[in-house]
Amino acid sequence: MATAIQAVFIRSYEERTTPKPHTVYKIDVQAHVRSWQMWRRYSEFDDLHTELTKSTKSSPPCNLPPKNSFSMLRSRKDAKVLEERRAGLEEYLRAILGAKESVWRDSQAFKDFLGVPVGRQGTLLQPSDPGQFTLSTWLDEHSELQARLRDVWSDINKRDALSDQGDIAASHKSNLAAKGKLAGMLARIGNLDKALQQLAMSGMSEGELQRRTDMVARLRDDCEKLTRIVTVARQTARSSTAGPSSSAAESRVAAPESDRAALLGANTFARPARRVFGASSPPKETEITRPLDNTGLYGLQQEQMLHQDNQLSQLTTVLQRQRQLGEAIGAEVGLQIEMLDDLSNEVDRVGGKLSSTKQKLNKLS
Repeated sequence: MATAIQAVFIRSYEERTTPKPHTVYKIDVQAHVRSWQMWRRYSEFDDLHTELTKSTKSSPPCNLPPKNSFSMLRSRKDAKVLEERRAGLEEYLRAILGAKESVWRDSQAFKDFLGVPVGRQGTLLQPSDPGQFTLSTWLDEHSELQARLRDVWSDINKRDALSDQGDIAASHKSNLAAKGKLAGMLARIGNLDKALQQLAMSGMSEGELQRRTDMVARLRDDCEKLTRIVTVARQTARSSTAGPSSSAAESRVAAPESDRAALLGANTFARPARRVFGASSPPKETEITRPLDNTGLYGLQQEQMLHQDNQLSQLTTVLQRQRQLGEAIGAEVGLQIEMLDDLSNEVDRVGGKLSSTKQKLNKLS
């Protein structure tokens, strides 16, 4: 809810005569890329305040503007009173959205009051049929998938930190949480891709189509790489617990110094390199690699390679986009050159006609 709604404004109000004269206030709700309006009267604000106080056992962070019950008829026609009430109601909603505690804005009464479309789990509705997506809901779905991937990365980092501390149970729990969040991600990304094809047929520009295609490709790459990271971690955990005498402490025991010296020392049988980029330096231990054994070093190398692959895929996408822009610019420049050539030919033709007309006028004179 807090990530769905970005801002709330009450910019205007109007008088209505049915079923009896009353004033309604226009609430503009802005989310990521979509917005909508709701019309509410003061009595509905009062009912919301009562319901929030009752359901959360605490009053909202801001009070409603006074009701002015003794001057009700005058307040409907007094612009100053209505403007003060409009500002007070806007401040009331913004205080709930910006409050440190989320109990008020997460309540169902507040969501219903603002008209937020919610699903069964309390999240924004996600169309399961690609044909139900619009340009706005497509971007909303993409934003939510990006947020879910960031949550998965957070769980993986938490898993690694707990593993370094020796808390294997909590590390395994974090890995399971990351796996659960990844479940169904590829299917939802596939729905985005199919919906994009249908939106392209409804008149989407070529540039926007290419931009969104790149967005889907990056999402799919990130999801597949995160899946591999979670799977590799599970396999490593299985291998480390396969033997009855193995434990997390044994898997973290550093290799003997003799083995490390043999591994990092000079290799007399190695063939000399023909090309050397920069000054050669012997391999060195770091604070990260020192406590790791062979399995830990291999896992660290795999994570670094996956991170580099992710950066390369992003760079490839950017370069492909730059190439397409360059080709489009080249085509546009060629078209402009042709138009300039046509203009030059027209100027020459008109100049010839003017010369011929001038000669005829000289003969007549």
